[in-house]
Amino acid sequence: MPQPEIAQKAPYKVDLEPGKKYWWCQCGKSRNQPFCDGSHKDTDFSPVAFEVQEKATKFLCGCKRTQTPPFCDGSHKKLP
Repeated sequence: MPQPEIAQKAPYKVDLEPGKKYWWCQCGKSRNQPFCDGSHKDTDFSPVAFEVQEKATKFLCGCKRTQTPPFCDGSHKKLP
């Protein structure tokens, strides 16, 4: 399977609101990082839908290599 593009080699710090559905970009092509803008349509990737239960600041993966999508797991630290 092809690898997604690396949007950035660090997580995105975002403030999230409860009751709102978010779509995390998994392909790395979105111009609205870390969220999907539909750029994946010519790829094998799909956005990851998620919600939070309470207002929170989270770190979303920017390198697109996380094992816990959409949240950063430190995978960017292993990139060359």
